Amino acid sequence: MRTPLHFLLMVSYLSFTLALDLPLKPKNLQCVALQEGRKVSPKLTCHWDPGKKHPHPATSYTLYAHYREETFSVVSYEPLASNLTLDLGTFPIYMKMKVWVEVKNEQWSVNSTELCTNAESFVKTNPPSNVTLIPEPNVSTSLIVNWNNTIQKGPLKLRFNIRYCHAGSSVWTEVPQNYTKMYVESYRLQFLQPYTDYVVQMRCINQKNIGFWSDWSPNATVRTPEAQPESMPDLWRVYDENNETLVKLIWKDPVKSNGKILVYDITVEGNGKDPERYSLNSKEQQLHIKGEQIFIKLTANNSVGISPMAALVIPRHGKELRVGVENVSWWVRDEQLCLDWFQPSRSLFEFLLEWVSDPDGKRDWQRVSAQATTSSYSVCLKDLSPFTRYRISVYPIYQDGMMFHLPGKQVSVEAYLQQAPPLRGPSVEASATQKNSVHLKWEEIPVASQRGFLTHYTIFYKSGDNEQFVVVGSNFHSYKLTKLASGSRYEVHIMASNMEGSVNGSVYSFYTRTYDNDEITMMVVLVCLGFLFFLIIISTISLKKRELIQKQFFPPIPNPSHSTIAKWSPDKTTRVNTPKEDMLPDVSMVEVDMFDGTSLFEEDKTELPRKKDTSFSQDVSEDGGIGGSSCKSSPRQSMSDSDEGDSCQTTASTVQYSSVVASGYKGQTPSLQAPVFTRSESTQPLLDSEEHPEHLLEGSGHRRSTYFRRGRGLQQLHMQAGESNYICLNFSPTMEKENTPTSMEAPPTFHYMPQ
Repeated sequence: MRTPLHFLLMVSYLSFTLALDLPLKPKNLQCVALQEGRKVSPKLTCHWDPGKKHPHPATSYTLYAHYREETFSVVSYEPLASNLTLDLGTFPIYMKMKVWVEVKNEQWSVNSTELCTNAESFVKTNPPSNVTLIPEPNVSTSLIVNWNNTIQKGPLKLRFNIRYCHAGSSVWTEVPQNYTKMYVESYRLQFLQPYTDYVVQMRCINQKNIGFWSDWSPNATVRTPEAQPESMPDLWRVYDENNETLVKLIWKDPVKSNGKILVYDITVEGNGKDPERYSLNSKEQQLHIKGEQIFIKLTANNSVGISPMAALVIPRHGKELRVGVENVSWWVRDEQLCLDWFQPSRSLFEFLLEWVSDPDGKRDWQRVSAQATTSSYSVCLKDLSPFTRYRISVYPIYQDGMMFHLPGKQVSVEAYLQQAPPLRGPSVEASATQKNSVHLKWEEIPVASQRGFLTHYTIFYKSGDNEQFVVVGSNFHSYKLTKLASGSRYEVHIMASNMEGSVNGSVYSFYTRTYDNDEITMMVVLVCLGFLFFLIIISTISLKKRELIQKQFFPPIPNPSHSTIAKWSPDKTTRVNTPKEDMLPDVSMVEVDMFDGTSLFEEDKTELPRKKDTSFSQDVSEDGGIGGSSCKSSPRQSMSDSDEGDSCQTTASTVQYSSVVASGYKGQTPSLQAPVFTRSESTQPLLDSEEHPEHLLEGSGHRRSTYFRRGRGLQQLHMQAGESNYICLNFSPTMEKENTPTSMEAPPTFHYMPQ
């Protein structure tokens, strides 16, 4: 027994089965017949949307076209077929046609919505051919457009559409369609700009405005003829910062030059002379301002005529100018750099915006007309480069008289169209390194590498694993790090940051000192003070013990000037008791050859043994002998002895000098006065020649020594008086040299005089 539930289940199953087998209905059916040659092609191509459901494997798509009593069809078994082309044999232009698509499988079939319309609605022709532009002589604002129709005129009438634009522009201007609704093949474009390149395109459609527009024709380009310039040149000036009298004029071509500018005429007035005139082909000229200001007039000439005149007043650089604009600010909108400002006065003619890129120095400017109804202005600049710093200046332009324009004070700002992280960081160097501090220096990053406004620098420094950092402003280019460890190695680098990011600079290494300069100075001062104190102590001890030190290192040397012999005068004689005249033997002076020692008298040689015995056997008392000296055993020999004799020596290693004074003096007639011995108080040591007579023998030259020879009678006389039995007479070689006569033929008799 079937219940209502069974019935519902059966209906649901049938609906589900039907949904699985029923194909989707094609949508958006469109058909087009293209032009073939000069006629409409008989092939009709149709497109539709088959849907996204995958059909049954046995599904077919059939395109049908029916006009008059005939039906044309074409079938496709491809899954999800979306287009088919149907051949009609001959295209029925004036007939109605019905077109549809049938989708069919083994069980079901579905038809699309039928297209029932005139056959002309399916036609799409080719665009006009041979489109040409012809400039009209002496007419600089119009062009003639000619073209050819590509389809037969009889069966199908067309209408045309024309559009044009400046070369390089994407903004098109279309000619109203009612101007070309008739079947024509020529048209005049009017109200064009002179000496301007124009691009023209055309298309066509059924005159009844049914069917499809053709594609646009290829570009046709031509330039309109020249005309007289309609606007003045854009004149401006640039001051030389290093020379207040030098200024450079710069200018642009007139916006409506209407032709190629061939020459620029400049007139300069106000330099205290007649007006100066220049004809130039360039767009700049340097001038000297000889007075307070100069007046410039500029015109541009082409092949047709002369432009209106541009006039500018240029004061000397540094002269007080009229008030400038107020509250200049900048911001970015729609990838354009915009500026806002307030005008200072209502009597302004216009504003001039000048921008210079840093660091390449490219300059450009733009003029903005002043309005009497507003006090605030906003202007956006175009064609600026990203990541480039611009210095933008706003000048108010005042009207000076009827034609001249006078710039006011400039107000400048620096701006970026777009910023980015810096390209590189700064390079740092260390100087004035101390024990616990160091002075860091770095150069500013070039503007081209900053790519934005720097906000700050971050100094990172570390020793080992201990890393620290310090943040300083972007205006800092040096910094002193403190609280560093002494005698340590540090690594430091600086990170530069702007609003868009940061970048690190190169790493620099340095060592801190073990001692500061002050400490080293203090140590040197202490050492110097200690050495000074030591010198003072040594000097004090030396002063107190100077006699002991002098005796130790510098034994006293007698001064011959203090000797009693220094008081002797050749004119003064000393009276002494002398022996009898007949007892005085002759004293002769003998020259001994020191080189060979062989010139001693034979008489002296025979007496040498006897003298040696007596000289070494007795001591002379202090009051006896010559000067109180004693003849003791010594390895030295007297000059008057033989080579084997010993010399006399005092006990204190010194000798008391004695002089033998004769009664006459160098050539005087000797008297009969007996010779006497005079004692000297000098204790001068023996000379080296007396201490070591052997050195004289070793010398390289023939030296002669003079000594006094004493007779036997004189020796016996002194021995009887209790004097020493032998007397040593020592003489300085220098004294011997001075006192020895050059010739000794008859030596006079000498006497001993007191000193």
